[in-house]
Amino acid sequence: MIQGEDAVSLDQLRLQMVDEVKKSEKNHTLITKLMHTTFALRRKEIISDDLPVAEILDRWPALKMESQICAEFHRITNLNLKNHFFAVLDQHAPRLQSLFRKKAARTGKVSDVLSQLFRTYDLQEQVNIHVRRAVVLHGLPSYLHEDTSTFIKTWDMTHSDEPDIREVPLGLLLIRASSTDATFFCPEKIAVLIEGNIIIDFTTLADAFVVLFALTYALHLNYPKCLANTFDFIQKVLMGLEDGKLRPKVLSLKNDLLAAE
Repeated sequence: MIQGEDAVSLDQLRLQMVDEVKKSEKNHTLITKLMHTTFALRRKEIISDDLPVAEILDRWPALKMESQICAEFHRITNLNLKNHFFAVLDQHAPRLQSLFRKKAARTGKVSDVLSQLFRTYDLQEQVNIHVRRAVVLHGLPSYLHEDTSTFIKTWDMTHSDEPDIREVPLGLLLIRASSTDATFFCPEKIAVLIEGNIIIDFTTLADAFVVLFALTYALHLNYPKCLANTFDFIQKVLMGLEDGKLRPKVLSLKNDLLAAE
């Protein structure tokens, strides 16, 4: 506990934070201060008391705000979430693309998925940094022999009803205004899903992906089983948050990645 504070006074600060988050003109400096002061209480509720995620987010609504998710990740890991992730991702993106393209040129199920991904990518009229990050993040699970069908959902607003996301424990929803290939890498919005609910949305895949990763730390969540290798790679290789041995496929990719450097 913070010196001079007890459970009762910390809960009063929590209630003050809840009120502030509800305001249309939020005092972000105050919210950050209140979240910092109540960190120990929040971690106790999340880890020791094992409260359900919906209840945690109801009690701590600031954890639905991008700035506070990043701040919470920093409190836990002492890393600047976005600066670190994007710097390392951009550093490795050319080599990762090269490895993925090499795999795409072979035969087999994984190669077919990667080949289709790069066919779509190569038809893009505009390839900016967001598209380059997106193709790597789309390709990474396939390269690691993982299926994203239960993790990444797509909603074409012009042709289909709202997708059923109730059974998605952790995932992303790509919201598109049309079904053209051009919108695959840059949809209208990408929503972060936890336990079937939209928590927050972004305009780029990389932002949504890394914030979902941060939320696994902030809310003490398990990685999606279908993407255990992918999240392991992000945690231990890209973010440098080691905790023991790497999974075989992750170790293999790490060795291939660093071999050319």
